[in-house]
Amino acid sequence: MENENRLINLPKKTVIQVTALLASIMLVSIALTYIIPGGDFGTLADGSPDYSVYVRRDDYSGVPILKGIFAPVLVFFTSDGITLLALALFLIVVAGAFQIMSDVGGVHSLIGSLSRKFSNRRKLLIVAMSLMFYSLGAFLGQFENMLTLLPIVASLCVLMGYDSFTGFLCCIASTGIGFATAITNPFTVILASNIIDVNPLTKIWYRIIIFIAVFLILMAYILLYIRKITKDPASSYTYESDEKIRAGEKKELFEGIDEDRLRRIYTVFLVLGVVAVIVPAMIEAVRSYSVVFLTVYFLIGGIIAGYLACHDMRKVGKGLKVGLTSALPAILLVAVASSVKYVFVQGNVLPTIVNQMNELTSGVKPLGVALIVYGIVLVLEFFISSSTAKAILVMSMLSVANLGLSKTMLVLLYTFADGYTNMLFPTSPVLLLGLAMINMNYFTWVRKSVPLFTALTLAVLGFIALGLRIGY
Repeated sequence: MENENRLINLPKKTVIQVTALLASIMLVSIALTYIIPGGDFGTLADGSPDYSVYVRRDDYSGVPILKGIFAPVLVFFTSDGITLLALALFLIVVAGAFQIMSDVGGVHSLIGSLSRKFSNRRKLLIVAMSLMFYSLGAFLGQFENMLTLLPIVASLCVLMGYDSFTGFLCCIASTGIGFATAITNPFTVILASNIIDVNPLTKIWYRIIIFIAVFLILMAYILLYIRKITKDPASSYTYESDEKIRAGEKKELFEGIDEDRLRRIYTVFLVLGVVAVIVPAMIEAVRSYSVVFLTVYFLIGGIIAGYLACHDMRKVGKGLKVGLTSALPAILLVAVASSVKYVFVQGNVLPTIVNQMNELTSGVKPLGVALIVYGIVLVLEFFISSSTAKAILVMSMLSVANLGLSKTMLVLLYTFADGYTNMLFPTSPVLLLGLAMINMNYFTWVRKSVPLFTALTLAVLGFIALGLRIGY
């Protein structure tokens, strides 16, 4: 029963599959250190690496086997170790804070408040809920957590006269697309910016423009769909499976919850969460400690908000424990993903790989380079849906490559390629679980979402081209 109430409840099969895939990549990387020629970067006058200069070293013979095998452990004893530990701790603390929020009724109160406020304005309620979930993805990097809310949102949409698919679009699709249209998403923008050493708030105005434009595309798709099922309810993609919900029209979805009080508490908590993301990024002296700052905020703030909501420390403690333990597999994923870079560094082939990337893009126009980088991340996304794993793997390489693109553009390319396909690729556990919860076939979703993803793809390509043209 406890597992059913978890915000993050990764199936063991999924964790094993992803870990096995990352481990396979790690083993391949070990083998590559014996195939790819070794090399070094040049050295500047002050002794720091000169990434624009490559020196081939045929005397290097690959990573020692034991170092390669124990890379997931040894990586924590490198210069990146503290950063990786801080990142892993941040992941599990955020899971704990949002688990508390769910257990005390905070999330339910936000949805319930919207339901009451817009009860006579159905379309406006759909827009408001979509914007709320879209913003949670864009600003706070929420995605997997929203699965626990899908049954509530889907039921609400059915009782409003729409269907479960509308709830899926408002909740899961909106959060997933918002995750990719990131403003301050800690798992993409903040993490990738830290790895590549650029202020995540640099030229944030462009991401805000993208945020607005993509939301309009999403809402056009949702509103066209609900107009269709309003005219013909039987055209709903989940019409038959929604019959049970319609049969219980009088059911109170938010019974026993003091919506107004909880809404005030958690509105403050979420707003301060966004502030906790933005403020450290604005202050250069503490920017490198932004992940630590966020960890402390979500740990202390999550506990305080939970206690104010229920005045029961046992319940808060239980929610925190469930949230922390449910996110523990993230540490394993971070360790294995980080091992690839460790193996390449210890095997002295990272300079060679970076040099090859530089040669591949040499003489190619910026738009072509951008599309190559975008394509590489897209391919990796199919196999590794974890944003954290890919950020460490990809941005570590891009941070030392000489591609002729600005760091802000590289972060934008990463967020574009990493996020939207979470709502399209069959390797996304959240997508498959969400569709299963509304009894919708994956291939039906792919077929029916073609207009949405066609529009998003055109928008992404347009914003990449425009960004390069204006010097983003």
